[in-house]
Amino acid sequence: MTEHRARVDELLADYRRSREHLAGVQRELAAVRASASSGDGLVKATVGAHGALTGLEIGAAAYREYGPAELAREIVRLVDTAGMKAFTSAEEVLAPALPQGTDPNALLRGTADLDAVELVPDLPRVKEPVEDESFEDQVWLDDEGWPTAGSAGR
Repeated sequence: MTEHRARVDELLADYRRSREHLAGVQRELAAVRASASSGDGLVKATVGAHGALTGLEIGAAAYREYGPAELAREIVRLVDTAGMKAFTSAEEVLAPALPQGTDPNALLRGTADLDAVELVPDLPRVKEPVEDESFEDQVWLDDEGWPTAGSAGR
């Protein structure tokens, strides 16, 4: 029984080490931040590991340099750029914790165990055109009992 107990203790210790390692990876992922700044330094966007905006700095001069639509486009561009940087950092944090051959990019995107066919979105089904019933050549009135030009006034 002591051999069995020693094996159970060893497995529990392995589990605790793995769990602690995973918790550390999770903490590192949660701490991932990346920023991107406009060329003029007036706008800076910071995002977390999944690309969510965590900070936005807009210098006072930006309101004079950019129109509203242009400023909005610049913010979106910077968030996207920072998001790509953050994603790369998250991959680097995650890669050492994964089994060999596991793609951290696919895991972060949620596609790790899906094959190419499963990743293709379902396309809307195109309904076959239904030939409309034409009423063009239908005779709707019965001529019987209606007065004709020759019988009018009789």
